[in-house]
Amino acid sequence: MKRDYKQQILSVLSAVKRENMDKLIHFLETSDFFAAPASTRFHLAYEGGLAEHSWNVYNVFNDKIKTYSLKFAKDSVALCGLLHDICKTNFYKRGKKNVKEAGKWTEKEVWIVEDSLPFGHGEKSVYLLQKYIELTDEEALTIRWHMGFTEPKEVWTHMREAADLYPVVMALNIADLEAAFLVESRGE
Repeated sequence: MKRDYKQQILSVLSAVKRENMDKLIHFLETSDFFAAPASTRFHLAYEGGLAEHSWNVYNVFNDKIKTYSLKFAKDSVALCGLLHDICKTNFYKRGKKNVKEAGKWTEKEVWIVEDSLPFGHGEKSVYLLQKYIELTDEEALTIRWHMGFTEPKEVWTHMREAADLYPVVMALNIADLEAAFLVESRGE
């Protein structure tokens, strides 16, 4: 039985002292944030996977902050760890796909991407969050670059510059990778 992460996430976010935080929480509660998968077919590709992944990243990220003695406010850890993938809210839909199983083609229900705001990944998360709350430069850059070296090589210089300014940028990237590849089952 899969765990429900909604109350834990809402409890942490409710403690964040930020103007309009109530509006951001309302958005999360009225969107599919707590029901969406984390991906279409890789890690946590099932209902509630996004919330589970967010919780996992938050916890690993918190550990990285402590391990490397990084100066990052508790509220910032919560926002970046829990909401780095807010871009996946209202992003996945149920659909049908023909798949070959045991040599036969069958129609199967799968998760598909239906992106109504094709804004990118990290930058979309920053954009969505800033519709509700103000982010510090450090928070915005940390969320923007959380995908690390999966970004196109043409932007690696910018990511490196962000990480040089704020080492926490790489801590979130590492936490995201650790959660996806070591904490969570791959579902393959």
